[in-house]
Amino acid sequence: MKERLLSGMRPTGKLHLGHLIGALNNWVKLQDEYLCLFMVADWHALMSEYQDPSHIREYIVDNVIDWLSCGIDYQRSIIFVQSDVKEHLELDMIFSCITPLGWLARCPTYKEQLKELKDKDVNTYAFLGYPVLQASDILVYKAEAVPVGEDQLPHLELTREIARRFNHLYKNIFPEPEAILTSSPRLLGLDGRKMSKSYNNFIALSDEEDLVRKKIVSMFTDPKRIRLKDPGHPKVCNVYSYYKIFDPQRQKEVYERCTGAKVGCTECKNSLAAALILMLKPIQEKRRLLLGDKDKIQDILEEGAKSASDIAAKTLKEIKELLNL
Repeated sequence: MKERLLSGMRPTGKLHLGHLIGALNNWVKLQDEYLCLFMVADWHALMSEYQDPSHIREYIVDNVIDWLSCGIDYQRSIIFVQSDVKEHLELDMIFSCITPLGWLARCPTYKEQLKELKDKDVNTYAFLGYPVLQASDILVYKAEAVPVGEDQLPHLELTREIARRFNHLYKNIFPEPEAILTSSPRLLGLDGRKMSKSYNNFIALSDEEDLVRKKIVSMFTDPKRIRLKDPGHPKVCNVYSYYKIFDPQRQKEVYERCTGAKVGCTECKNSLAAALILMLKPIQEKRRLLLGDKDKIQDILEEGAKSASDIAAKTLKEIKELLNL
């Protein structure tokens, strides 16, 4: 049997190029190697969106449509919504009893998230306990592998510590999940900052052609290039960094023309926009088909929740018997 793998995304907005490069392309490949459980993490979304959760349901459906359009196969993988599997919160309660507060307070990503989400009041009990619920998400399926970026390693290590502590206190039930480090290129936002929904500095996978062109035209470029006849500096240009990822065959040509002052920034941006539109075309064609059959999306999520619940229920039954609950 294949090892189990769990990964997920919070439905807090439209998915963008960063999700494609940083996660989805990797998910598609991992389906060949693992039994993949892909989770729409709506409880995690609620932690930051609790003041206005009105769009969470909309983004759940929209995000899953993007997953399917990018190549996630519901016939090979289990796709489900976190809150549809009650065992996540049951195991979260049990893990909350054995997780020392010091473990949570020292988690570096907690402090980083407080800064990044400074426009939201996330200084809450639930948000501090975010890694405990994350541990429950992973361990309720006894997942052996979790794809993560380097910045997420502290969260996964906390999951491993919780698994070790439970196994030490009671019985050796849980595996210590291993990280699958995603070797994706760094993709900055259109303004040169970290790509983020809160900064609105991204190209969504669902953006229409005109919007893609408009966003690319607005991109931050080489600050040292004032006039057309000035030679450019591609290594510090955000537009060139996109070429390296999305149009690598033209990377050398773009570099030479830029440094030789043979192309202006506007022309360079227009060429990049054309490359991105071409790359997004098959994804968006699949999106249009799926948008016309949202009942199918609900069927996929219901079937996924049943499959996920079957696995999770066995874990909770074992734990409750062990703890005399």
